[in-house]
Amino acid sequence: MKRPGVPRRTTHAAPADWQNLFTRLAQTAKDPRLSAFYQAGAVAADTPLEQVPLVALDVETTGLDCRRHSIVSLGLVPFNMARIRCGQALYWVVKPVSELSSESVTFHHITHSDIRDAPRLTTILGELLTAMAGKVMVVHYRTLERGFLDQAVRQHLGEALHFPVIDTMELEARLHRRQRQPGWLDRLCGRQPTSIRLADSRLRYGLPLYQAHHALTDALATAELLQAQVASHYSPTTPVGALWS
Repeated sequence: MKRPGVPRRTTHAAPADWQNLFTRLAQTAKDPRLSAFYQAGAVAADTPLEQVPLVALDVETTGLDCRRHSIVSLGLVPFNMARIRCGQALYWVVKPVSELSSESVTFHHITHSDIRDAPRLTTILGELLTAMAGKVMVVHYRTLERGFLDQAVRQHLGEALHFPVIDTMELEARLHRRQRQPGWLDRLCGRQPTSIRLADSRLRYGLPLYQAHHALTDALATAELLQAQVASHYSPTTPVGALWS
């Protein structure tokens, strides 16, 4: 494994100016919960990772299309490069707007009886946004978490939700992007492209397997994966703007 130091790949898109964006959004947000979220601000792109407050986030949903499906559970785990704060973790089961399907129940094991008395997402939005405020979110596949949260806030509050994200799946994709695609001989021998799924990515760093598709354990797994990625391929002094989107 590579020792901490300069990233193996140093060509990234220019980091988003989240500080200025949050300043503008704090002035235009109509809902007080969103306004308070943006008023907490965002860290500067040149902040070293070791100084960045992070929150790992995972959502479980009734399907994969944020326009037709909805969130059924959320897990948040605050951490930094040195410590994971499990005692401050948060987990909610919420009543989805769309119906549970047999496929989704099989996937995340949240049943109709589990959501019967669960709150609507709008009920816990204030607590959720407070936990996210001032932090950089860490997810494994940002399209899912960012898309579903934005869509949920649009449905409940009539406004969009913007926040910076470090995507551990994208970091793995960067590392393996130059790997040649398997040819006919590779396929004949059963060799497959490198998987960047959460569990497979963790195994490459010697991290243990956890129960999959539970929002809280997947958030913990994502936090541990980022720590391993930074220790192996980057440095604690790497600016956060090199990793986020």
